[in-house]
Amino acid sequence: MTVRYRVDLSEAERTELQALVSGGRQAVRKVKRAQILLAADAGHGDEAIAATLAVGTATVHRTRRRFVAGNLDAALGERPRPGAPRKLSGKEEALLVATACSEPPEGRARWTLDLLAGALVALTGHDAVSGETVRRRLAENDLKPWRRDMWCIPRVDAEYVARMEDVLDLYAEAPDPARPVVCFDESPTQLIGEAREPVPAAPGQPERFDYEYRRNGTANLFVFLDAHRPWRAVKVTDRRTGRDFAACMRDLVDVHYPEAERIRVVLDNLSTHSAGALYEAFPACEARRVLRRLDFHFVPKHASWLNMVEIEIGVLRSQCLDRRIAERERLEAEVAAWQRRRNAEGARITWMFTTERAREKMGHAYPDPEPSLKQAA
Repeated sequence: MTVRYRVDLSEAERTELQALVSGGRQAVRKVKRAQILLAADAGHGDEAIAATLAVGTATVHRTRRRFVAGNLDAALGERPRPGAPRKLSGKEEALLVATACSEPPEGRARWTLDLLAGALVALTGHDAVSGETVRRRLAENDLKPWRRDMWCIPRVDAEYVARMEDVLDLYAEAPDPARPVVCFDESPTQLIGEAREPVPAAPGQPERFDYEYRRNGTANLFVFLDAHRPWRAVKVTDRRTGRDFAACMRDLVDVHYPEAERIRVVLDNLSTHSAGALYEAFPACEARRVLRRLDFHFVPKHASWLNMVEIEIGVLRSQCLDRRIAERERLEAEVAAWQRRRNAEGARITWMFTTERAREKMGHAYPDPEPSLKQAA
């Protein structure tokens, strides 16, 4: 093929293209065009360039032509691509966003793509607007009006700060076998059985199971985690009542830490997590015997993330419980095996958030003392 467009790069153009090809984040098509121009400048033919760069000869010819007929920017840049113009103007897109953020029509729980398309037709001069047009414009504005998130905003008051710093100081202490720090929480889990026998995995074929399942009730997992040594324990129960909590606290004292003088227990504000639960479960003398060995440290309300055991429960769910387990007996066996293995591996939670970091990150939310107290301090 006769070369109709000869590429002769200046030294400045050659340097610019070599820099573009050798580094930096650039569009792949732009880099390819730069490579084509450099190869053409070196005297290579279209077929050789196309074979080396894995592009078509038409691409090579077109890049040459744009450079010769125009300039370097014309050869490297993107021309407007064919296609229909955007159906919605800027004002109409703003109207769509405002509508999606407003209350849905009466009788409807939320906006849908079809409802928004119909609203645009009613509010603008368009005869019709497709749901896909609405979806694309919403995606560009990061809007999903059919979704809702629920959250709880904690009130960072003096009580919140006091509880947070109390727990963080416990985590920062040096390990003390006589006064261990144990994080405690519970987590329900479903017992799920198979409606049909799964098909085992085979070479080239993943395991297959039916989307239908049998719900065989629920169980509860009480989880203990030592904040300063690689130890955790999981107790499976049918319920999570105050009596179950009391039994866990007695296990903590008599089974898990029989030699400890005092056990500092970090836990959340569930109503069953109380000293009174032990008096409801045991005779007064037994309840007092257990409680003499325990100190309860409660995390702030709506701040369960401060309880280190929450991280461990997440690990338990991802490593052990992310599957269908039908019977409680198997659940107990699987959880016990996971517990033994994780303890044997010496796995620990590395806690990085300290009182100093809390004051640095959240200082603006701390309560503001009276001016006279500031001066006294």
